[in-house]
Amino acid sequence: MAIRSRPAEGPQASRRSAMLVALPIALIVLITIVDLSAPSSVHLGPLLVIAPALTPSFAGPRLTAAVGALAIAAQVLIAVLHGGLTTSNHVAQIAALTVLSTLIVIFTVIRERRSRQLARVQSVAEEAQRALLRPLPERIGPLRIATMYLAAEHEAQIGGDLYTATRAGDGTRLIIGDVRGKGLAAVGESALLLSAFRLVATRHPTLPELAHVLDRSVGRYLLDFAETGEETVEHFITALLIDIPDGEPVTRLTNCGHPPPLVLSHGKTSFIDATRSAPPLGVHGLSADEYPDLTYRFDTDDTLLLYTDGVTEARDGHGAFYPLAERVTQWAKCEPAALVDHIRRDLLAHAGGHLGDDAALIAIRRAQA
Repeated sequence: MAIRSRPAEGPQASRRSAMLVALPIALIVLITIVDLSAPSSVHLGPLLVIAPALTPSFAGPRLTAAVGALAIAAQVLIAVLHGGLTTSNHVAQIAALTVLSTLIVIFTVIRERRSRQLARVQSVAEEAQRALLRPLPERIGPLRIATMYLAAEHEAQIGGDLYTATRAGDGTRLIIGDVRGKGLAAVGESALLLSAFRLVATRHPTLPELAHVLDRSVGRYLLDFAETGEETVEHFITALLIDIPDGEPVTRLTNCGHPPPLVLSHGKTSFIDATRSAPPLGVHGLSADEYPDLTYRFDTDDTLLLYTDGVTEARDGHGAFYPLAERVTQWAKCEPAALVDHIRRDLLAHAGGHLGDDAALIAIRRAQA
């Protein structure tokens, strides 16, 4: 999961802040000097409001109030030296500047309060995401694993794509899925499926049986809760179930409407056949024997790439989809962590830094015994 962190403030940032603070002060001094030097018929005092108006762009309420007070003091000084405070024109200017500076400070206080609220929401959402999508270990049995998660909702850093893995006997079982929709609305269904998978993944000998149980869990959830929404009939979860035994050079999978995985082998990239796929979970309610149970070759040093459609449907500025299979060929020999990092950077560059949908990816390599 990719979470942005704030860069640490260093000497360069401190110098930049000092320069920004000096700007409104310099404006006040300049406007005051020019006004005092100009003929009495020229009134530049109203321009002093620029200083407190500019300050909130880089400072908080206290500094904004200080700059506002300094601007008012400068206006008073101009009034004293240009006819005195009793002049109605100067009184009006001082009053207007005081009111405007006060309103600017109030605006800054409200903005700061909302910024703190947003920061708390982001923190809670990120913690929820960590609890929901716990990072997979770098090694599970003979497998080396790396993951990536990019949420479409920047403010929340949470979405509807999901993945997890567990040991099941002498093998490893994984699931990757995509709840219809994105953001907080998809979290409940994502949490349901992950919890159900972790609970029953080791209890069923075959993937079709596991898929049948998961489908029933999703169906019950949608029946009980989804009717409160406006899109009940369109709720579903695409999912790909993977079983990789330790002692056999194969992978078994059951596809429930999910994009087909990629296999990177000997520098070449190919899609695993997706023609045999069941409907997404929560759509049809198949019996266990109606789910496909497919087996494919997965040798030592091969890499299996699982992903959600947020990866392959990411568009560039011209509307072109991200060509995943074409791009990963150049990194086919990379270790999973390096491969995922290359894809993440390339995907964000392709999409202009912002994805239209949540995107998850898992790279799995069978290591030497």
